Amino acid sequence: MNRWFLKMARWAHRPPSARQVRIVLVVIAACLIVFGIEWLGLWPDWATAERMRR
Repeated sequence: MNRWFLKMARWAHRPPSARQVRIVLVVIAACLIVFGIEWLGLWPDWATAERMRR
């Protein structure tokens, strides 16, 4: 059996709580906000990681 089907069945029988869903949505929204700020070019230079030389 595919493990994804087992996970879907587990979610159908025991769905996550509203608090868990809210936490996941907040994390996704935060990631999208950071991505949008960086895409618009408003991300500060001091917060950008630079590649380390070997």
